[in-house]
Amino acid sequence: MYALYFILVVLLCCVMMSRTVATEMKEHIPFYEDICKGIKAGDTCEKLVGYSAVYRVCFGMACFFFIFCLLTLNINSSKGCRAHIHNGFWFFKLLLLAAMCSGAFFIPDQETFLNAWRYVGAIGGFIFIGIQLILLVEFAHKWNKNWTAGTATNKLWYAALAFVTLVMYSVAAGGLILMAVFYTQKEGCLENKILLGLNGGLCLLISVVAILPCVQNRQPHSGLLQSGLISCYVTYLTFSALSSKPVEVALDEHGKNATICVPDFGQDLYRDENLVTGLGTTLLFVCILYSCLTSTTRSSSDALQGRYAAPELEVARCCFCFGPDGEDTEEQQNVKEGPRVIYDEKRGTVYSYSYFHFVFFLASLYVMMTVTSWFNYESANIETFFSGSWSIFWVKMASCWMCVLLYLGTLVAPLCCPSRQFSV
Repeated sequence: MYALYFILVVLLCCVMMSRTVATEMKEHIPFYEDICKGIKAGDTCEKLVGYSAVYRVCFGMACFFFIFCLLTLNINSSKGCRAHIHNGFWFFKLLLLAAMCSGAFFIPDQETFLNAWRYVGAIGGFIFIGIQLILLVEFAHKWNKNWTAGTATNKLWYAALAFVTLVMYSVAAGGLILMAVFYTQKEGCLENKILLGLNGGLCLLISVVAILPCVQNRQPHSGLLQSGLISCYVTYLTFSALSSKPVEVALDEHGKNATICVPDFGQDLYRDENLVTGLGTTLLFVCILYSCLTSTTRSSSDALQGRYAAPELEVARCCFCFGPDGEDTEEQQNVKEGPRVIYDEKRGTVYSYSYFHFVFFLASLYVMMTVTSWFNYESANIETFFSGSWSIFWVKMASCWMCVLLYLGTLVAPLCCPSRQFSV
């Protein structure tokens, strides 16, 4: 239900950022200007569209989740009054969310509010990205630790590790080579060449550091599987960033304008503007919603707090993200005849309620900044969202470098602080 509320507000934000929707409403809604004047939204409802309207709506949604984050602090059982508020009263919550989103339009001194809220949104958006990167690094370590544990009893796990590692490095290397072919030219495209060389060098660096003897002594479970996965993600972010760059135009030999430093076939992808915008926006927010829901599980919460299972308790399995039947939880071990109840929350909640709402609070800020093209907000609209923006380009590149730094930190930290116990 919380995800449904989130989707509804996101759809509203997309509508507010769409020039096409605003034009269609103006042409097809009778007495449109009279309605706009009646609700004091401007002569053509200009206060209900654009980046400022999205900022206000997302402010209401962020406040909604932040209030519930505070309300659900330290809930350890689903039987309490506050837990019932979290798990029920959906109609009243919808009314509250609508009231908070609407009330944001009546905040006085709108210019000061928008300027201040923009920086709050940027900070929250980067924290949301950081959480996803931390969980990615944790996932890489967990994967390697789980499959390495299986080598003690079955040597075939060595083959599985080697095969997956080879595949990931092949994908990373192939991706960088293809980008060098399609996003660079013999003359020019210096920026693309530097970024590809830099990110390729970072992938090589983390691979070498992961297998250094000093790192292996402190972290026996460190290996090429993790660095291969991070290299794949760095390659993906590099491709995504290069695809988000504004199109560069130069004169060709015939004196005509021609796009450079992009694939020739890439220009055809934007001919059907509405199709690209619809599919791209849908995929983007499905990914954001998936990130929210996976970030709020018990294992993710434990990972962010530095709590991991002991290596000797690991049971190697292909689907290591899911526990084997009858082994993960005490509830599963006490299965009786009839339907199985894995989580009944009699002794504690399955996940942290307050952390759940905090992640959605950060996601609200991330959506606000993403829809409005981060710091390129004044010229932002949903139709040109996928045509390129320097703000989005640098956010993706910063995410790429942040991911590498986080992974390097997990490798180097035990060497820098030998007296502390690190476990991944």
